[in-house]
Amino acid sequence: MMTACGSTGNSTSTSDAAATTASTAVERKAFDGQAALTLTQQQCDFGPRVPGTPAHAKCAEWLTTTLRDCCDTVIVQTGTVQTFKSGKINAKNIIGVINPEASQRLLLLAHWDTRPWADNDPDAANHSKPVIGANDGASGVAVLLQLARQLNAEKTELGIDIVLVDVEDMGENDNEDSWGLGTQYWVAHPHVAGYKPLFGILLDMVGSPDATFTREYFSTQYASGFVDLVWNNAAGSHFINSQGGAVTDDHVFVNRAGIPCVDIIDMRANSETGFCPEWHTVDDTMGHISPATLAEVGQTLLNVIASLEQ
Repeated sequence: MMTACGSTGNSTSTSDAAATTASTAVERKAFDGQAALTLTQQQCDFGPRVPGTPAHAKCAEWLTTTLRDCCDTVIVQTGTVQTFKSGKINAKNIIGVINPEASQRLLLLAHWDTRPWADNDPDAANHSKPVIGANDGASGVAVLLQLARQLNAEKTELGIDIVLVDVEDMGENDNEDSWGLGTQYWVAHPHVAGYKPLFGILLDMVGSPDATFTREYFSTQYASGFVDLVWNNAAGSHFINSQGGAVTDDHVFVNRAGIPCVDIIDMRANSETGFCPEWHTVDDTMGHISPATLAEVGQTLLNVIASLEQ
């Protein structure tokens, strides 16, 4: 993942997000951030989920089983992708489908793999070590797993497609197409022919206690109305109603495929990398994950779903 500097554009003013949150709280229980924290830990317990490793294979089995417990259908999509450094490898996208017959559908994505190299670590001795990915990977997946559990218990008539994409984080800086390889495979081989949801939401690095979720630039360019919808339904103070920078992330490839997609990602305006200090370091561990932040993001998704159900 890489950032681009100097994004421009005017932010759109929000409506009363607090009122939206209050109205949806009557319909569903509040999102359980503590449960999402546990799901984050369970992924990290496998170790770094680097494609091609035993930890990656074991986590794939667990993710598949977990989704089967709360989705109507689970599809495990496998394919070969070309990485810039490791040659051709097998990618595994894991897709949970809720209400497959529903015509109005919402796409939710997060990547579940972790980076093989902690190449942003301040200690050069760690640059060849893999990243545990508590925030960069596990946090977004955990929110989506818990969301699926809550929707399974409380039901929705909306169609929900949860796509956990693989091989997102084996990219090379200044080589845009080397990122999001599992997503690039999925948009070329969708799990349903002619798949066209209303829009998509990508979660990436959504667990830090200091997270700032601004309106990502490419999201605004491709899906400005849906960015408005998400930020109008934002459930907490980590969502900042201002224009942020540009990020090459999975949503870019989804948008290019003709599906409007919004990226909820922690971006730091005063950081050299544009991200949190733990990004692509060996310090991306559970010690930097907050259940309160996970709850804000999950509740925002529940609020968006409630707005689509009306």
